[in-house]
Amino acid sequence: MNDAVPEPTPGPAPRRRARVRAPELIGKGGWLNTGGEELTLADLRGKCVVVDFWTFCCVNCLHVLDELRELEEKHRDTVVVVGVHSPKFVHEAEHRAVVDAVERYGVEHPVLDDPELVTWKQYAVRAWPTLVVIDPEGYVVAQHAGEGHVHAIERLVAELEAEHGAKGTLRRGDGPYVAPEPEPTALRFPGKALLLPSGNLLVSDTTRHQLVELAADGETVLRRFGSGLRGFTDGTGTAAAFNEPQGLALLEGSGGSGGSDGSGDSGGSGGSGGAAVVVADTVNHALRRLDLATGEVTTLAGTGKQWWQGSPTAGPAREVDLSSPWDVALFGGKVWIAMAGTHQLWTYDPADGTVAAAAGTTNEGLVDGPAAEAWFAQPSGLAATPDRLWLADSETSALRWVDPEGTVHTAVGTGLFDFGHRDGPADQALLQHPLGVTALPDGSVAVSDTYNHALRRYDPATGEVTTLATDLREPSDAVLVGDDIVVVESARHRLTRLRLPEEAVRVASVAHRTRRAATEVARAGVRLDVIFQAPSGQKLDTRYGPSTRLLVSSTPPGLIVAGGGADTALSRVVEFDPAVPEGVLHVSAMAASCDDDPANPYPACHVHQQDWGVPVVLTDDGADRLPLVLAGMDG
Repeated sequence: MNDAVPEPTPGPAPRRRARVRAPELIGKGGWLNTGGEELTLADLRGKCVVVDFWTFCCVNCLHVLDELRELEEKHRDTVVVVGVHSPKFVHEAEHRAVVDAVERYGVEHPVLDDPELVTWKQYAVRAWPTLVVIDPEGYVVAQHAGEGHVHAIERLVAELEAEHGAKGTLRRGDGPYVAPEPEPTALRFPGKALLLPSGNLLVSDTTRHQLVELAADGETVLRRFGSGLRGFTDGTGTAAAFNEPQGLALLEGSGGSGGSDGSGDSGGSGGSGGAAVVVADTVNHALRRLDLATGEVTTLAGTGKQWWQGSPTAGPAREVDLSSPWDVALFGGKVWIAMAGTHQLWTYDPADGTVAAAAGTTNEGLVDGPAAEAWFAQPSGLAATPDRLWLADSETSALRWVDPEGTVHTAVGTGLFDFGHRDGPADQALLQHPLGVTALPDGSVAVSDTYNHALRRYDPATGEVTTLATDLREPSDAVLVGDDIVVVESARHRLTRLRLPEEAVRVASVAHRTRRAATEVARAGVRLDVIFQAPSGQKLDTRYGPSTRLLVSSTPPGLIVAGGGADTALSRVVEFDPAVPEGVLHVSAMAASCDDDPANPYPACHVHQQDWGVPVVLTDDGADRLPLVLAGMDG
């Protein structure tokens, strides 16, 4: 009898990967969703760890949270997702605000609060969101910036499970997530409000995935619409389902209400005269319609899938993808949509049931001018007057407006990285991530200045910005009710009624820049390298020409003297004007990859895209190379 163990049959060699020891996860704010326990990388050894660098102001980060849910569920016994909250705005560095955001967005994994960006710097992260994959032995094996990478990460996780399962270094079992106790409040992080013809108030109860009708007192609950669970289901009352609904706008009459097929049929709204509400169902990437008489919810626009580059930008409303619609308003006979997910404004036409992109290029920033050339940054609040569509452009901390000819203007705000609480002339005033705007009877507008916990006022007649009220916890919207203004205090889970003051409140003036440190770059210029490696089992899609695109610009525009504009190569030399000491590089990269299977004539393809805003300072000894990782590892 031969007791020798036979040699195993050689299998395919595992793919070699660059491996870098993962830095420890450190954050002054401590850990959330762990039941009070502190975590270290040693505690996570044996698991495939996906570190999600996010900040709660960033809509792209919110998209990634939703993308990760399926991965977490499918690989619950081998994968641990760890969120590292890395703030952009001053408000986001407050621990209480991070606790609120984790609950608000239904984050069901451990989160490290890193207000000083310690772990962000250790991992050399340059963009929100960024995903870093750590193998069961504690080595970094991949990094991805932006959205749409979860399919690639899932392939990598499958490889890691096989490799480390064979090595005996994979540890299966439950992860460290501990769910917090639910809070018994009538509303939970409400988003937007609407005054109904009856005098009642309709509120989007965002975290509970419902709409709630309140009596005129703003407190008594009369009706709820939606099951209270994430879903995308039409129906009546609580048989319907929403997914983090936000904006609301009233549609009057059967001709303007728009049926579920866009035909204009009001669906039998009876004695209400056809009154209906259009709802921005944000995470479902859809517009919904609520019939106020029957309580029936139908779908007006969107497929339930998120819009990606290359998708149609116009067509039958139920056949076109949308991306995180955040607010809606009627202007010029159409429903305008604050499409936060693509940094654009779209329109829905109730008459023919179509949608179309109306303003914005999808690039993130602050650029005025003709609608097709304008840049926005997460437009999140809308208000219409006869001659202006006002919008709160949250990531640029700006108040902007569109005129009837479609030209975009900025009233308050300068760009992505300047914010604060400063009153005075509009060209010097500062906001901090506003989410709502409300037209006032005198022609001025009130701004829900969310991260300043304030209600601000801009008067076009004088060009002055003042403060109407302070000590409001994350106000996200406001509606006029008679001589009062009712504010949605999102983080206090309530509506707050205020008298419109005759005089402004005096506040101490403060100004901030982003908490990200500027990158020192060589005065003459840098070699810009966008790193992209196709995921395992995929290759660049070159069937119809180049599969990559790189767009580079700057604020101020004069910072770049050569190397700006669009091209297909992911590397180029960018030259600066030495007389411009600092600014922001705007870099937008795209790459398309498809399954590498010659036998499949219709391979599955994926678009990888990320926009970076990189603050830079020109110095004599600054870096002469700027690597930005889209997907892979910078070798």
